[in-house]
Formats: sequence, structure tokens, C-alpha cells
Amino acid sequence: MDRVQLVLLGLPILLFCSDVVTLFAPLPPAAPQPDNQSRPGPNAFQPGDPSADASAQAEPQVDGPGSGTTVDLKFCASCSYRGTAMTMKRMLETSFPGIHVMLENYPPPFPKRALSKAVPILQVGAMATLMAGDQIFPRFGMVPPPWYYSLRANRFGTMASIWLFGNFAQSFLQSSGAFEVYCNGQLVFSKLSEQRFPSELELQQLIANRIPDSHDTIDNNIPDSQDTIDNNIPDSQDTVDNNIPDSQVEENLEDLVLDDEL
Repeated sequence: MDRVQLVLLGLPILLFCSDVVTLFAPLPPAAPQPDNQSRPGPNAFQPGDPSADASAQAEPQVDGPGSGTTVDLKFCASCSYRGTAMTMKRMLETSFPGIHVMLENYPPPFPKRALSKAVPILQVGAMATLMAGDQIFPRFGMVPPPWYYSLRANRFGTMASIWLFGNFAQSFLQSSGAFEVYCNGQLVFSKLSEQRFPSELELQQLIANRIPDSHDTIDNNIPDSQDTIDNNIPDSQDTVDNNIPDSQVEENLEDLVLDDEL
């Protein structure tokens, strides 16, 4: 076995082992949250301090058309949809101040998740059968089939193909292709049903239909502008009407002066 064959054999095995370790490894522990209450600072308010109530009332609160509204963006994390979800989140937070947007992974159905867990096991079994099939088949009272010898003749290429196709199948089974939008628990848009992504204007309009305050704000701004225009028109007319008598008085005074000179 030369060096090239060792590399072709060792690289798929190394990558496969890393995938197995990553797949079955436990999740890392969550970062500890700082305990701000256990060690109060020198300027911390004590219980019963009246200044604490005054400072709490003075703190600004974020209020806007989207206050009290929660939007859930559930997307397929393995499909590289996170960038689109982040863009939609920034757009909604800018359009509706005070809105709460949450990003979540939309997992595939249970059968696909179960099959994705079984793919590494099948890869190990296929590689072990390819390497030690002469001892495995006789133990089950079977004669090695002809396709086994043809695959074993090019065992290194066969093992690399098993690793590549196994990773492709696992990635496919872990993807859901979903981009679901929920507003206050109600489904607003579903990529699984529409087979497309929502545009920014479309999603903005769908969320605005679920927020009555956004329509009230727009409707209240229109009459205010009209009232301002209507109030300005009589003022201009009164100014014109008040200027007409003044000009007539001046003409009468000039006529009187001419009569006196004559």
C-alpha cells in the first residue's frame, strides 16, 4: 500500500470520525449569566427607597406601533436561510418600532431526523463490510456476492464514494426547506405552501394587517394635515378682506386733500 492509497483511505475515515463525534457529542454548557443581584454596587437602590420609584418612572420605555407584538421567523438552519431571516428581522424592527422578532430553527419531520441519525451507522457498516467482508459473510452462512469483489477491487474509491454520498444524504435529510412567519402565534406566511420567499414589502404589509395601531397612525396623520390646510385658508381670506378697507380709506383721504387745495 503506497502513500497515495493511505491518504485516500485515511482522509475519508478521519472526516467520517469527526462527523460522528460532532453528531453525537453533547451540547456545550450555556454561558453563566452574571448575577447582578448578589453583589449590588455602591449606587444600588435599597428596598423602600423612594428615589428608586422616581428613577423607575424616569426610565424611557420603547413604545411604537409594534409594541406588544411578537413575530416568529422559523427557518431551515441547514439551508443557509439565516441571512434572509436576519434581513427580514431588521426590516420589521425598523418598520414597526417596539416589535419583538424571534429567530428559530424549523426542524424537518421526525422520519427524516431518524434517517439522518442512521446514515453514519450505515456508512460505518458499509466500510466495515468492504474491508472485512471475507470474514463477515461466512459468519452469516453466506457466500460473498459478485458485486462485493468488484467493489473491493477499488476499495479506496468505493470508501470515498460512501463517505461523500453519506454526507450528501445526511445534509438532505436534515434540511426542511421552511421559512415560516408567525405573528402572535398565527401563521402569516409559509414557504412550504407558497414554494417561494416573501418579499420585504409583502411581509411588511402582512404584519401591518395584524397590527391595528399601524393603520390608526396612518389614518390619524391624514386629517391633521387637512385640518391645517383648511385653517390656513380662512386666515388668508381674512387678511385680504382686512386689506381692502384700508386701501379705500387711503383713497378717500387723498381726495379730501385735493379738495382742500382747490
